[in-house]
Amino acid sequence: MAENNVEFGAELRRRRETAGLSQVVLARHVHCGKSWISRLEKGRGMASPDLVQRLDDVLEAEGALMALAPEERSRSTFIGLPAVTDRLVGRGGELAKIGVFVQGDGNPNVCVLTGPAGAGKTSLAVRAASDAADLFPDGCLYIDFRACTPGATWLAGHHALRSLLTALKVPGEEIPPGDAGLAGVYQNALRGRRVLFVFDNVGASDQIEALLPAERACRALVTSRNRLNALDRAVAVQVGALNDVDAAALFRSAGGERATGAGAAVEQIAVHCARLPLAITIAAARFRADPIWSIEEFAAELSGEQARLELLDDGERSVEAAFALSCNAIDDAERRMFGLLALHPARRIRVDGAAALAGVSVARARRLLGRLADAHLVAYETTDGVVMHDLLREFAGDRILPETAPGERDAAMLQLLDHELRLAESCGRHLDPRRHRVSMIADVPTDGFADRDNALEWIRSEWPVLVDLCHEAAARGRYSECWQLSFALRDYFFLAKLWDPWISTHQVAVECARAAGAEREAAIALNSLGIAHADRGDLSAAEAQFHEALRLFRAIGDEHGKTSALSNIAWTSLYLGRSQQALRDLRTVRQAYQRLGNHRNAAITLRAIALAETELGAHQDAVEHALEARRESEMLDLPLDVAMSVNCGAWARFQSGDLDAAAVDYESAAGLAERCGSRYEAARAATGLGNVLAVTGRITEAAEQWARADTLHRSLEPAVIGEARIRSTIWLGDEAPGMSDGRRD
Repeated sequence: MAENNVEFGAELRRRRETAGLSQVVLARHVHCGKSWISRLEKGRGMASPDLVQRLDDVLEAEGALMALAPEERSRSTFIGLPAVTDRLVGRGGELAKIGVFVQGDGNPNVCVLTGPAGAGKTSLAVRAASDAADLFPDGCLYIDFRACTPGATWLAGHHALRSLLTALKVPGEEIPPGDAGLAGVYQNALRGRRVLFVFDNVGASDQIEALLPAERACRALVTSRNRLNALDRAVAVQVGALNDVDAAALFRSAGGERATGAGAAVEQIAVHCARLPLAITIAAARFRADPIWSIEEFAAELSGEQARLELLDDGERSVEAAFALSCNAIDDAERRMFGLLALHPARRIRVDGAAALAGVSVARARRLLGRLADAHLVAYETTDGVVMHDLLREFAGDRILPETAPGERDAAMLQLLDHELRLAESCGRHLDPRRHRVSMIADVPTDGFADRDNALEWIRSEWPVLVDLCHEAAARGRYSECWQLSFALRDYFFLAKLWDPWISTHQVAVECARAAGAEREAAIALNSLGIAHADRGDLSAAEAQFHEALRLFRAIGDEHGKTSALSNIAWTSLYLGRSQQALRDLRTVRQAYQRLGNHRNAAITLRAIALAETELGAHQDAVEHALEARRESEMLDLPLDVAMSVNCGAWARFQSGDLDAAAVDYESAAGLAERCGSRYEAARAATGLGNVLAVTGRITEAAEQWARADTLHRSLEPAVIGEARIRSTIWLGDEAPGMSDGRRD
């Protein structure tokens, strides 16, 4: 037998090296550990027939390795493992980690495979145990503890002990008649033995505590939907969803001939199944059994959230039943939290948002979410936020949320809206503390964020949630919350130039304000909506919205609103080339802002005046007014406006022909824009600097600056950013004037 092992090992090594594969790469292909390949090549191990076949296939040995493989061990060794599935796809990393564990010596000798329902933990454990069976001359034993079997009673530890003692051939007269002493006899029977145990579908640590082998040479693979935190010395292997490629491959493998060559539709099906093996195999069985469906039709059918859970039930297996069992392991408070999470519009849910939904403290929410994470009903993506995949979200919404009374659900959603609105408003005040704002929030938290940077970090990740909540508020008839959220988001949308969500939230805000008969709020929303359209270059739409806002402001006698609308109309005139009219109107607007005591908007208007003067050839006046706008913005602590004013001055110097001074200003603006978080203004500065370099003949350096600008922002609108228009004309070899600057209400 030893000679056969050595001969097999030598041939394995020769063929591996001929194929140009390292031991690590070969191990990944055949789903075992690198150390096991090393052991086989040295003739120190005996591979299972399945592993030898995989090695023969991968190395294209055409049966040579199979012929050299040692004969299968004596049938006296008991291998009590279930059949290995032929549809285990991927999982190379997990198998490698388990392979290292089973081949190790000493402690820890327990490995817990944990993950959500339907992740394929049992298949993975059985495959790993089968691959390692040759390492355990005293047998491989499998027990299902039934924690994941619908309608079944969990297997008690003492019943499992009796089964194991029988499998270990302990004489009946040595087995105590009662439960006392069973564990001692079991541990004694393992002394000097090397046995591999698979404890499958364990519900809690105490189910198997007495069964964990004290004998260091033994190994136990444990699968559970719970983390089994009490087994704190065990090796933990997380078994989650498959990656996109493996998930699609599993469906093609299980879906029959019609699924074999399918492309994008299969990938969509895998996504709809949350890339969970159980859901994918059920979907494949449904598709395979019904020839009426084309793969595209089946993907479309599965895309409907209402029918998805019903489709993922083939009469014998059910994703919904699997999730229901996981929910049986949590208490009422955790179950209520799980259901309420389905109301949250985001995939990632912050702990403070979950606390608001459930009406509990953040500390209490963290404890509840931690228990849900232990049961793999949610997963912590960061320390302050959890995620829940689509199938679990649908299950929570369809089956668990209805357990909460409708009034309580509505209250939870309002609590979330209120919480997020206050944070959004607080964030807006950090981003632009001097902006004239109309807020109906009486007690905005002043300590929501430590500083502007902290607020900016929050809004960068949370704005999609706030957009969804804005539309959700409108759908629920919570008009005030809708328009307030849109107004709070406007500060960040202006900074980041996120025009599409800016427009969508303000369009719905206008609709809500009109439905509520709130003319002032409708006018504010229209004014802001116009700025978004103008910023994006749609000047005709912007002008129409500004004039409608002006009409409403005049009707209600809102002097500040009227001035703001007139300012925006003047900016639009500037963009449309009516520079003389724009300059005249802007001077009037600046005086009005000064009378109203709005120094911020007065400084912004001065910047617009500088732009108009640039277009009219009054370059020296433009430079002086841009410098004055910068000084006023610095006094008001408005970092974004400082950067915009410096860009404005650089533009005036460029148009006047003072290229050296323009380059200095653009470089300064780039640094200021970076510090205040405006990639748009940084892109504008880089474009302007590229223009300076290009007209002085330094084309290579100009191209580098333009490339940097493209990286910072996908595009600058030539209709409103003169530097962008000049860049295109320089590139064509022409010379043409340009103009612009961003502006704010």
